[in-house]
Amino acid sequence: MRASRRKQVLCGLLIALVFFHFVPRAFSQDLASFSQHVTLHTLKNGWTFIIVERPTAPVFAFMTRVNVGSAQEPKGRTGLAHMFEHMAFKGTPRLGTSNYEAEKTALRSLEDAYQAYQKARWNPKSSPEHVKELEDRFKQAQHVASQYVSKNEFGDIIEREGGVSLNAFTGADVTGYFYALPSNKVELFAYLESERFLQPVFREFYKERDVVMEERRLRTESSAIGRLLEQFVSAAFIAHPYHHPVIGYASDIQSYTMTDAEAFYRQYYVPANMVTAIVGDVKAEKVIPLLEKYFGRIPQRPIPPPLRTIEPPSIAEKTVVLKDPSQPFYLEGYHKPAVTHPDQPVYDAIDDILTNGRTSRFYRSLVRDKKIAVSVGSYGAYPGEKYPHLWVAYGVPARGVSNATVQQALREELQKIATEDVSDEELEKFRTRAKAGLLRSLGSNLGLAMQLTDYHLLFGDWRELFRYIERLKNVTKADIRRVASQTFRETNRVVAMIETESAPPDIASIATKTGGSQ
Repeated sequence: MRASRRKQVLCGLLIALVFFHFVPRAFSQDLASFSQHVTLHTLKNGWTFIIVERPTAPVFAFMTRVNVGSAQEPKGRTGLAHMFEHMAFKGTPRLGTSNYEAEKTALRSLEDAYQAYQKARWNPKSSPEHVKELEDRFKQAQHVASQYVSKNEFGDIIEREGGVSLNAFTGADVTGYFYALPSNKVELFAYLESERFLQPVFREFYKERDVVMEERRLRTESSAIGRLLEQFVSAAFIAHPYHHPVIGYASDIQSYTMTDAEAFYRQYYVPANMVTAIVGDVKAEKVIPLLEKYFGRIPQRPIPPPLRTIEPPSIAEKTVVLKDPSQPFYLEGYHKPAVTHPDQPVYDAIDDILTNGRTSRFYRSLVRDKKIAVSVGSYGAYPGEKYPHLWVAYGVPARGVSNATVQQALREELQKIATEDVSDEELEKFRTRAKAGLLRSLGSNLGLAMQLTDYHLLFGDWRELFRYIERLKNVTKADIRRVASQTFRETNRVVAMIETESAPPDIASIATKTGGSQ
């Protein structure tokens, strides 16, 4: 496993372990042996499937990874990738409705009503009375459309048929969907998963948009670290859309429409932009006809154009300071290449040696010996990994310790790794842990499906997952010094911190206590 992505995979592993866990015999063998259990099949419409036969228990899991994330969102419509992820659970013309023909008409009226309301809302010449009238019409249309909704039908079917861990995620690079089913439910999987991407119905769109807005309030507006990270990434990327928050800016969330989301879906949810791995007690010869029958219904559409914008080289250090009543927090990031770069294993070695566990350099120095931090760590690839991104280190100062003290200690360790050889023991530990971590992640059907789709989208070949292990062996001490000295430079750095300031006095409370309230 690429060490920089270990933290991302951990969440998936915890889910995967729900099913069953073991280190399969296939992974003690080489790539050639494992390949005998793998079938790669691409439909005429371009959708690629990786089928792994692993009949160790009568279950299978799948992962569909769509090659679209917040980086693909246009200006003014940030958050659409995440919004569509929510919509993918709302059903289709055959799922989630009591009367689709009537609902279809109601949804059309609803969108017309919302577009009229939004147009008036944005027009400075509109009177408040006119805007209110259109808002009331929109709410009435929303009520009419809601009468046809059969809530949670998609998820209820999966649960009723023995499915577990139905979930999805959206990141800066990709959107993913996954769950597991008994092995005799392969046709049900093929029907449900093709159905929701064949013709998703954007029912309850504006209600769900409010849910997303609340999610943003919880994760960002109400969290000092959430606000800091948004400012941090915005300062780090002046051109590349990695500066978009994945959840979207508040004004964009409150403005994008059902029409916007449908256009986004049609542009990016095209079969050739999607990869699915199916792992478990399945037979490729039986699965492929089902894939052809169900997923083959989805029309072929053009692959979306690649991003044009490339982040220019960083020429100046940037610093963000957030003053807040919360506890101090310090982080600094350094620009680095995409994970497909040949030096990625070297970056992973640096990350591992500096931040992986209680034997790491950061922990031993800042937490155990100097006792100036209560926690240290890193984000190996932030906010994404497909394009050049950031390696980020952070520290939570101990009580009474300043951010400046943590900063100095972090930079002393960065200076050491850039100028002095790491030990033989550190290098060997990295190789062992990286390989062991990869094997653990492959011990479940879902973990393997996640890894295969990840590598296939990034490298165009799932086999790169295995070749990465070989690349670990070639990392040298000189490589680590070279890459660290190239990376840990002042002009390549972005700094962000929370500086604690006293909360403003509660004037109302003081007035009440002193009898001064009027």
